[in-house]
Amino acid sequence: MSSKKAEEEKQRDERIEQTGQLTLEKHGEDEKAIHMITIIGEIEGHDNLGSSSKTTKYEHILPQLAAIEDSSQIEGLLVLLNTMGGDVEAGLAIAEMIASLSKPTVSLVLGGGHSIGVPIAVSADYSFIVPSGTMVIHPVRMNGTVIGAPQTFDYFKQIQDRITGFVCSHCDITRERMEELMMETGVLTKDLGTILVGEEAVKTGIINEVGGIKEAIAKLHELAED
Repeated sequence: MSSKKAEEEKQRDERIEQTGQLTLEKHGEDEKAIHMITIIGEIEGHDNLGSSSKTTKYEHILPQLAAIEDSSQIEGLLVLLNTMGGDVEAGLAIAEMIASLSKPTVSLVLGGGHSIGVPIAVSADYSFIVPSGTMVIHPVRMNGTVIGAPQTFDYFKQIQDRITGFVCSHCDITRERMEELMMETGVLTKDLGTILVGEEAVKTGIINEVGGIKEAIAKLHELAED
């Protein structure tokens, strides 16, 4: 193996390790590539999480999404999700950016696409979930000191309306059904909420189809050709 090839592979491995991103190789000089982004662990916001936590840093994702939009060599984006959720502002920023791309986008929920991972999953042009994949839908929660005032609860409602509005405008679920799932008390998801597994997420209208990586990449090529 040449030293140049070895260096390229080293840089590629380091990129995967540091950012969870990869541009899938082209098959020919005239063919364009697919870029893959992973949303893994907890979505980190303005505060750094502990070194023992697996996180997705939005300051890594947003510049890369801008580069994908500007690239003439990338024909589509594949988003792999296995996330517990995380910071609302960061998650919505990622979701809005994916939704505004002109390139075809496909998302695939693997282990889970929970909480603020739901808007990211539906922000793509087409979404898949594996049969054992799960999605948790619940009301907005906040850690730390909370001021017990009417304005605080109004702010919570405003945040929840932003999330609900985005999700409902990017998939087939109605606002009423989305709010029902959020406020379900018969399922153990800390306090309120609903767990959807595989086909259930499709039946509710949140995800387009049950499938895996084969189906996701095939769909992305199909969208790119169209």
